[in-house]
Amino acid sequence: MNKRKLTLLGSCLMMAVAAWATEKNLNGPDGRLSVTVTDEGGKPAYSVTYGGVPFLMESPLGLETNLGDYTTGMSLAKVSEVEALSDSYYLPNIKQSHVDYRANRQVFTFSKDGKAIYDVEFQVSDNDVAFRYKLYQQGDTRSCVIRREATGFVMPEGTTTFLCPQSGPMGGFARTSPSYETSYTADDAMGKNGWGNGYTFPCLFRNGDQGWTLVSETGTDGGYCGCRLLNVEGGEYAIGFPQEGEMNGLGSVTPGIPLPGMTPWRTVTVGETLAPIVETTVAFDVVKPKYKASQTYAYGKGTWSWIIGMDGSTNYDTQKAYIDFSAAMGYQSLLIDALWDQQIGRERIAELAAYGAKKGVALYLWYNSNGYWNDAPQSPRGIMDNAINRRREMAWMKSVGIRGIKVDFFGGDKQQTMQLYEDILADANDYGILVIFHGCTLPRGWERMYPNYASSEAVLASENLHFSQGSCDAEAFNACLHPFIRNTVGSMDFGGSALNKYYNDKNEPRGSRRVTSDVFALATAVLFQSAVQHFALAPNNLTDAPAWAIDFMKQVPSTWDEVRFIDGYPGRYVILARRSGDRWYVAGVNAQKETLKLKVRLPMLAGADGLKIYRDDKSLNGSVKTLKLNKKQEAEIEIPANGGVVIVR
Repeated sequence: MNKRKLTLLGSCLMMAVAAWATEKNLNGPDGRLSVTVTDEGGKPAYSVTYGGVPFLMESPLGLETNLGDYTTGMSLAKVSEVEALSDSYYLPNIKQSHVDYRANRQVFTFSKDGKAIYDVEFQVSDNDVAFRYKLYQQGDTRSCVIRREATGFVMPEGTTTFLCPQSGPMGGFARTSPSYETSYTADDAMGKNGWGNGYTFPCLFRNGDQGWTLVSETGTDGGYCGCRLLNVEGGEYAIGFPQEGEMNGLGSVTPGIPLPGMTPWRTVTVGETLAPIVETTVAFDVVKPKYKASQTYAYGKGTWSWIIGMDGSTNYDTQKAYIDFSAAMGYQSLLIDALWDQQIGRERIAELAAYGAKKGVALYLWYNSNGYWNDAPQSPRGIMDNAINRRREMAWMKSVGIRGIKVDFFGGDKQQTMQLYEDILADANDYGILVIFHGCTLPRGWERMYPNYASSEAVLASENLHFSQGSCDAEAFNACLHPFIRNTVGSMDFGGSALNKYYNDKNEPRGSRRVTSDVFALATAVLFQSAVQHFALAPNNLTDAPAWAIDFMKQVPSTWDEVRFIDGYPGRYVILARRSGDRWYVAGVNAQKETLKLKVRLPMLAGADGLKIYRDDKSLNGSVKTLKLNKKQEAEIEIPANGGVVIVR
């Protein structure tokens, strides 16, 4: 057969394969968001459009396991009927306390050589796509190792990125990385791979003038690993598993699951504006509680000496003074940070807990997560990684009335690390203890999955403001990113809102200097969502900070019922509105060099009398005045560089 005939035969075969390809569409309830699933060329794939505009081009699906490669040679063998989902739930510790979730669900079954291998379950709401794999049992084989996910996200040409690079393993302080504590790049081009290790979730993309796309994952527990996003080439990004060196090389980078078994959810949120990104609840919509709460958990505000006074402040007298400070602020808790076991001791911690209880102030205690996989010297060590030690310690905590723990220095996303997170949470629930994680991974739906989960750091947080003037200089830039990226999918324990001019316990002109205004500090108390907030305030602020600022910080809530995007652009400025009960807080900050001048429409404040506006002059001197909206429910606001604004109904 000559070359021409071979070419003709090949073309005919390709057309035949294309003719056999199956293509199915699933739309959201309002019909604007649409997912197309196909098996063209034997390769499972999907794409996403919104209002007919492509937001994800044809992107790969599939899994490669130790049982076979299920990324090619696949057929879309079966498609279920569309099921309309409806779920209403109440969750007091996220951005919107009452959620009515509506979505359309459809299951796509892919087979190979006539055998059903896995389902891809899609749930599509008005602005969110969530999907996961269900692998079938193959013969008598009841488990498998997933070596690779082909799952990809192909962005349209011209898309720009707002991404946080994943750090390499066993780097940073005492070899504790990765810990999701790196700086974002904003408005960057596609085709890069961070520092060579991809990017941490969530990942934000701008589809030119068409809108925005947020990619993340949710539902990850001890049955899988935490994942990252890797650039394949150009506009194609793919799911990546943890790095080999994480946890000092201990544990596998590939997750193992039982058969039949599920993977976590991959989520894609799209919108013509940033409102669907800021307001999404998809991380919680598609997961369920893993156990019942052992009690009704109390969230709230607290103080924290370490951010200002560092390790030396972890002593009995200072912590007693901070209990008094919390009580004076009307706060519910005090976080006692590292080295308390050495510098205070358990007996005197019990004394502090009893003293705090009389004043309505409960204690959170800091713990090192480990005893062997990194070099972090801070104690207590060797407790949280061992079930026997952990439960014994938690029994003691319950006996003296400790409210919660802050567990630090995890440094990895391997499946065994995810299992450690889950084990700590489950054991803590047995003893009625709330859990905050630091030096840690991104929370992935954990507020709903684990009733005693409080918050996670997973961000370049306030401690860096103490350590680095460069971080202080970039504070406004970062604050204008987090509401659009990190804080969209989970609680963020930033530990900020400092009113000291300098990050030291004397508030003297030494060390790093805050360049943002006092109103900026108030605004971030609203902008950064976390049901438990330990603010970077200090007892001296009762006398050296403006009275209006202290009064605001006494009253600002830490739990919210609703959030609305007002205006903003990642890295430049942000204005959001949050509601607690019947009271609205509108907060904004500006990272641009020029003063931001805007006329914003605030219908949620319509008809309200006695509106207060906290604002800065051009020299960042703050004040509080009354405000009245015009007949169009609008307010004119000005925010200088590094300044803020807050309007309170």
